[in-house]
Amino acid sequence: MTDRLKIGFDAKRIVRNGTGLGSYGRTLVNDLASYPLELRLYAPDQGKEQLRHQIRLKENVRFCYPAPSILPFHKALWRSKGIVSDLKRDGIQVFHGLSGELPIGIQKSGIRSVVTIHDLIFLRHPEFYHWIDTKIYGWKFRQTMREADHIIAISECTKRDIMAYSEVDERKISVIYQSCAPKFTALSSPLSPSTSRYILSVGSIEARKNILLAVKALPYLPEELNLVIVGRHTSYTDEVIAYAEKENLVHRIQIMHGVSDEELPKLYAEAEAFVYPSRYEGFGIPIIEAISCGLPVVACTGSCLEEAGGPDSLYVDPDDAEAMAHAISQVLKGAEGREARISNSQKYIERFAGNDVAGQVMAVYRQLL
Repeated sequence: MTDRLKIGFDAKRIVRNGTGLGSYGRTLVNDLASYPLELRLYAPDQGKEQLRHQIRLKENVRFCYPAPSILPFHKALWRSKGIVSDLKRDGIQVFHGLSGELPIGIQKSGIRSVVTIHDLIFLRHPEFYHWIDTKIYGWKFRQTMREADHIIAISECTKRDIMAYSEVDERKISVIYQSCAPKFTALSSPLSPSTSRYILSVGSIEARKNILLAVKALPYLPEELNLVIVGRHTSYTDEVIAYAEKENLVHRIQIMHGVSDEELPKLYAEAEAFVYPSRYEGFGIPIIEAISCGLPVVACTGSCLEEAGGPDSLYVDPDDAEAMAHAISQVLKGAEGREARISNSQKYIERFAGNDVAGQVMAVYRQLL
C-alpha cells in the first residue's frame, strides 16, 4: 500500500512526437519521477519505441493503454472520453493534459485536472491551418477550459492569449516556463574548424516559421556567409527551395532533416548566429538553446520571442528582409558589441535554466489537493 499521490498524464505526444510537445512531456515526467508520486502515462498505443524508451521507467512510473477493440476510432474515443473510467479505476487523483487537451467528463468524475497550454496559434493565426482543423482545435480548447481546474501557460504571451480567447479566471493560470536541455551549452574547447561560415535556424520548415525571410536576407549579406536550416520537411520547404533556385541562392543554403540529438549542439556551436524569423510562437525554446550555446540571436516581433530572447537579442518585422539582413550583420563575428550581446543574453536566460519546472508543477498538484 502506498500513500503517494497518483498522477495521470495524457501521454500520446510522449510516445509519438520527437520534439516539441513530446520533449516537454518526457522531460517533465522523468523529472517528476524523483518525487513521492505514482505516475501513470495513458497513451492510446505504444507509439514509437525510441521515444517511449526515453521515459526512465521506475517502480513508480508505468504506461497504461486502452483495452483492445475492433471498433473504428476506438483510440481517439478513449482518449477524448473513455479514459476517464480508467482513471477512476486506477485511483488517479490529478490528471495532467500535457498537450492542451483534457478528456470530456474529467471535472464531473471528481478527479482534479491540470492542462498545459503551449500556444493558441490556431486562434491567433488561423491562416496557417486548414479551416476544419481550426474548428476542431477551437472546440477542444473551449471544452478544455470548461473542464480544467488549473491551467499552466508556458509563457506570458500564451497566458495573454488564453485570457483573450476564453473567460477563464486569471487566478487559475500559472506561467511555468520550459527549461532548456543541459546538452545545449557553450563548449569550453573549440570543435574542428568549420569549412564555411553559416547562420543557423532550427524548427519545422513551415510557413508560420517564415524561414524564407532569412533566405531573402542572404543577398544583403557577405557572399561567403551561408544559411543552415534544420527541421522537418513540409510543402513549404519546396517553396523555399524554389525561391532559392529562382534567385540563384541554392549554393548558400543547406537544409538538414533528421539531425540527431548528438549532432544538433555541434551545429549550434559552429554557427556564427542564430535566426528565428517565426511569425508566432508560444515560447521559443530554440532561441534559449542557441543563447546557451553562445550564439547571438535575430528573431521577429509579434509574439513571445522577445520574452524568450531578452533585450540583447535583435528583433525585426517578419516581412522585412533588409532589416533581417541588417540585424544579422550586427551580430556576426567581428561586429561591434557582439560579445556583450552574447554575455548579456546568457545572463538573461538564467531565469529559464534553473526554474525547476517539475518543482513548480508539483506545487500546482499539491495546491489542487
